[in-house]
Amino acid sequence: MQAVILAAGIGSRLGCPFPKSLSQLPNGERILGRQIRLLKEAGIQSIHVVVGFKMTLIMEQFPDVFYCYNPAYYLTNTSKSLLCALRMLDDDVVWLNGDVVFEAPLLADLLAGPPENLVCVDKKRCGVEEVKYALDEAGRIREISKIVREPQGEAVGINLMRQKSLRHFVSMLERCDDLDYFEMGLELLLQDGGVIFPLDISAHRCIEVDFAEDWEAARRLFPE
Repeated sequence: MQAVILAAGIGSRLGCPFPKSLSQLPNGERILGRQIRLLKEAGIQSIHVVVGFKMTLIMEQFPDVFYCYNPAYYLTNTSKSLLCALRMLDDDVVWLNGDVVFEAPLLADLLAGPPENLVCVDKKRCGVEEVKYALDEAGRIREISKIVREPQGEAVGINLMRQKSLRHFVSMLERCDDLDYFEMGLELLLQDGGVIFPLDISAHRCIEVDFAEDWEAARRLFPE
């Protein structure tokens, strides 16, 4: 099992002068540092961080992981950042956005889940900006994007792709436009016969930080 953390973006919506993943939680831990710690505590030692914007700030803070540079970080979105890393890997891969704050039991549930491709989902009402999902009659992911017919909740930005599907997924990411999120790669995978299941993490604390109000909510949710 390997892990990829997507931390290349500018994070303009939060307005930070530094990478958003370096935002500091009330206990003094950075978002990215917390992610790396929880992944290692869960037994995943091979962690690849995709960097771009002010990458040296991240690399100096966390020298004990692998790094992949997206040189076009200011022109591309998460589909291409993820592609940078997955081209080098051949294993089961957990990947997550570098702005997701979550608790350890969520990751434990993901790693103990069924031997399928998995997307962590929160069954709740969603706004315009959240990535949403819908299921088919068999309980598999049918759609995943910001625009979904009859959404059933939010895809929180933590996912697992099995080795048997990895090359197929890479080929779909290669078909994505530069400004596509990686969810477009998942949509193309579904359209091309791939199978992805949801993993309900609604019982766990988890929040993706996009805006200032998300950051305040994360600080309240993770005060320890």
